[in-house]
Amino acid sequence: MKAVRFSRFGGPEVLEIVELPDPHPGPGQVRIKMRAAGVNPSDWKKRAGLIDEELPQTLGYEAAGVVDEVGAGVTHVDIGDRVFGFSGAGAAQAELVVLDHFATVTPSIDYADAAALPAAVETATRALDQLGVRGGTLLVNGASGSVGAAAVQLAVARGARVIGVASPANHEYLRLLGADPVAYGEGLVGRVLTVAPDGVDSALDVAGSGVLPSLIELAGGAGQVVTLADSAGAQEFGVRFSRGDDGRAIHALAGIGELIESGGFWLPVALIFPLDEVAEAHRVGEGGHPRGKLVLVCGVPGLGTGPS
Repeated sequence: MKAVRFSRFGGPEVLEIVELPDPHPGPGQVRIKMRAAGVNPSDWKKRAGLIDEELPQTLGYEAAGVVDEVGAGVTHVDIGDRVFGFSGAGAAQAELVVLDHFATVTPSIDYADAAALPAAVETATRALDQLGVRGGTLLVNGASGSVGAAAVQLAVARGARVIGVASPANHEYLRLLGADPVAYGEGLVGRVLTVAPDGVDSALDVAGSGVLPSLIELAGGAGQVVTLADSAGAQEFGVRFSRGDDGRAIHALAGIGELIESGGFWLPVALIFPLDEVAEAHRVGEGGHPRGKLVLVCGVPGLGTGPS
């Protein structure tokens, strides 16, 4: 099978499409013919040598496609089913992908949309669970990115009022997601208090940028704040830094389909690239902040809603 791999650290030019042995699912796993795979900032951090030192490395943790092999003990999906989920091996950007955790793709979305879901939905759900969001008022710093947008919509679905911090260009987008927008930058506390005079019940930091002291002030203490982006600030100010190794919210995969079908959730896909243009996807992702997910596709016919 063809797969994305790099054998040295560096820029996008180190990425290669190579032939690797076909993987096979173990107990509880399925293998899919990959139709779409998500691209995340962790991909270029790995490629640059900022996360793992191991070489060579494959890439990709989230994918969607058609089941073509089923591991022992799997009873809730069959060969030919459309599924999306996580590749624990970090090898989702390949023609064949083994998924450790997966759920059925619901009828109204295609493979590219489904591949955009796992990381953003799991990360946002994990943070909301850690904050105990069940209503109240939540402040999301960095609300217009994929994880921030997921957190906004999931919190609204839990009955929360959400205040989203983003650049003014993204304020209308946040209103569409159900948030009350405020702008980044100096004076943030005052702007939030203008729309929420009593402050907020909890705050989620998706973007970093040294904002934790303001979030602590608005939420009434460090215990009501979680950050996904500022590990140094979390240590300094006593805020929880949410990471995948402290318990993933895998349950979010099974539940997101119903919310999507009811019209309560969507994540935009910004750009789609063929698998062999992965280097360009990295250049685009590193060079700016497209509103929505970057997705790689393998087999263009599979982007429709039906199996192929």
